[in-house]
Amino acid sequence: PAQARELLQTEGYFEPHVTVRREAGTPQRVRVEVTPGARVSVAALDIEVEGELQGRLAAGDADARALVAALKAGTALRPGLPMRNPDWAETKQQLLARLYAGGYATATIGASLADVDVATRLARLQVRLASGPLFHAGELHVEGLVHHDLASVRNLAGFGPGAPLTEARLLDFQERLQKSGLFEAAAVSFDPATAGSGQDTRAEVNVRLRELPLQQATVGVGYSANTGQRVSIEHTHRRPFDWPVIAHDKIEWGRDQQAWTGDFYSHPQPGFYRNLLGVQIDRLRSTTDIVLSQRLRLGRTQDTVHIDRLYFAELLRSRQSPVGDGSAVDATALSGNVHLVWRQLDSVLLPTRGFSLSLQGGAGQAQSNAGQGGPFSRVYGRLTGYLPLGAQWYGQARVEAGEVIKRDAVVVPDALGFRAGGDASVRGYGYRTLAPRDGGNVVSGDVLLTGSVELARPIVASLPSVWGAVFIDAGRAAQRWSDYSAALGWGVGVRWRSPIGPLRVDLAYGDELRRLRLHFSVGITF
Repeated sequence: PAQARELLQTEGYFEPHVTVRREAGTPQRVRVEVTPGARVSVAALDIEVEGELQGRLAAGDADARALVAALKAGTALRPGLPMRNPDWAETKQQLLARLYAGGYATATIGASLADVDVATRLARLQVRLASGPLFHAGELHVEGLVHHDLASVRNLAGFGPGAPLTEARLLDFQERLQKSGLFEAAAVSFDPATAGSGQDTRAEVNVRLRELPLQQATVGVGYSANTGQRVSIEHTHRRPFDWPVIAHDKIEWGRDQQAWTGDFYSHPQPGFYRNLLGVQIDRLRSTTDIVLSQRLRLGRTQDTVHIDRLYFAELLRSRQSPVGDGSAVDATALSGNVHLVWRQLDSVLLPTRGFSLSLQGGAGQAQSNAGQGGPFSRVYGRLTGYLPLGAQWYGQARVEAGEVIKRDAVVVPDALGFRAGGDASVRGYGYRTLAPRDGGNVVSGDVLLTGSVELARPIVASLPSVWGAVFIDAGRAAQRWSDYSAALGWGVGVRWRSPIGPLRVDLAYGDELRRLRLHFSVGITF
């Protein structure tokens, strides 16, 4: 009986009734009957801090206030829940883990008390946390560099000596190293034992790296529902001529699209910036025209945890040639541009909650053999949201809009205009076919508006990574808003949430065409 009562108390039952009796017979039986009684609930959880954290809190330090607020939010035990010993132990471990993450790497539990009032069936919990010192960044020790510069690693840190060593700061540093394109593996940590004595809380920050090969080549064979079969060759050199530059070249040859892209990025600069020089030649064939585009870009990029920025000047030349009869339209534009991508997602590869927002803006001067030259501006936005709906249902919605702002007589390169239709646009229609027509030929429009709503859930519980989906898309590109009318497409699909992103196969019905079309794609469009 005593053992039974002790076990029940660990689950919050402090007034159990336990009886034991022996029953005659062979073999002899012992019957234990347990009536657990009413369960004790948590009335309050009082958290106190002492040490440097308390001093900073008294001084009004914003980081200290935020950390104490985080300590009191969302523990395993909170008022109203049953008083369970395993949850009480987990709560104390959660509190210590949050102190460690806040930079207090030697924090301990000063005292803890669970005061249980059996009569009222309520428990009042108290814990006092001894924070210890807040550790700060000292020397940066880097292991594993062979070809690359120490300056590139320092520039990715985002903090200097004296910065508090919070878990978020170290993880952000580690993620930037892994995304830099220079390293195969990266680990960032610090050792509290390396801090000085007394008031000196600067600890060594240790960075262990394994570099990617200096050169890498990739050959690919694939098929796109938009542009057909293709082969591609890519080559990356991470330090050509011993310059701190990444050179990336890609040649793609497909049924409807042929392209060469050459990008040169500097290694990371202060402020997470990189200098960029990019060249692109692209030939894209549709059912009605062939568009040859040539781009030269010079600018800077900045990638942070949630926001990617791209600032560049661009010289663009475009030739649109109709399939069959008709004269080619040549146009050239020189512009300055800003592109931003803002992500607040639970996962970049397989998001189920949050949103991504892509914004583009540019202005410049254009000239063409088919119209007048003159100034123009271009704006574009794409917002995608993800939301769990319960019962294993997940929702996704997208809206995108764009406009080229100019006088009617000014002609800009076709590549700056808009066309809709295809996998990531309006399903049920061919790639780039929902656009204005000029003499029967599709041309890019000056305005664009599309939208999409999708519901998905796992098809069977035994395969949680395979989802079924239903969707409806709408939109079009047009020459002006007064000409705009949305084309509708809807259908069903299957998603496989693979390690490289979602693989989608969709069967969509185009309302205007009155027929079905198969689409498939991989990954997320930002």
